[in-house]
Amino acid sequence: MMNTNGDILKRKLVDILGGHPEGLTIQDLSRLTGAHRQTVRAYLQWLQGAGIVHQRRIGAVTLNYHKKNWKRFNV
Repeated sequence: MMNTNGDILKRKLVDILGGHPEGLTIQDLSRLTGAHRQTVRAYLQWLQGAGIVHQRRIGAVTLNYHKKNWKRFNV
């Protein structure tokens, strides 16, 4: 099966979030992947629906976490 650009970006997002247990914003992920914020947001929503990514709102900021790092912050 051939990987699409979307599959590659989803894998990149998961890998980046896995290495950042403190969580990252969409702006951080956009900068690190080189993808537009709206594209990052759309793929994060897909990954959240799949149970791979969790989001936590802190004031005006929404942090995104890989599921393996989520329990640490879910108190």
